[in-house]
Amino acid sequence: MTERHIEVSLDKRGVRCTARLLTDKAPLTCAAVWDALPLGSSVYHAKYARNEIYALFPAFAEKEPPLENPTVTPIPGDLCYFTFSDTELGTSAYGYDTEQRGTVVDLALFYERNNLLLNGDVGWVPGIVWGQVVDGLDRMAEACQDLWRAGALGETLSFRRL
Repeated sequence: MTERHIEVSLDKRGVRCTARLLTDKAPLTCAAVWDALPLGSSVYHAKYARNEIYALFPAFAEKEPPLENPTVTPIPGDLCYFTFSDTELGTSAYGYDTEQRGTVVDLALFYERNNLLLNGDVGWVPGIVWGQVVDGLDRMAEACQDLWRAGALGETLSFRRL
């Protein structure tokens, strides 16, 4: 199978990077994401995991993928997939819309080192590593730092096929 690549972007900031799908390590997750593209939603910066930006989407896979290629220590450039129920994210402590219903998919980009997927409320939160940034991580990391300092309001994290 030929390699598949996607563009990950912070649309308002006009910053893009290219990622390779890890179809050999996470084939079911890659297929689910690829089939759902393009995707875009409001971006958030992580509270717990450190150097992470992410967007939340209603479940889009016919069947949620199993925990293939899992990690609790993502490295710079990792794209991770998480699945949460509405009750896991529907508390005011997390700051999300408490009216969300059903399964929520979190697509995340880790842009720097020293990440740990440990949530003080629930413990370890393993993610599926389904992609790796192969070009433009330096520009994206700069934009992510700006997002952390200046705020995420009005910014969109998008994923598109290349």
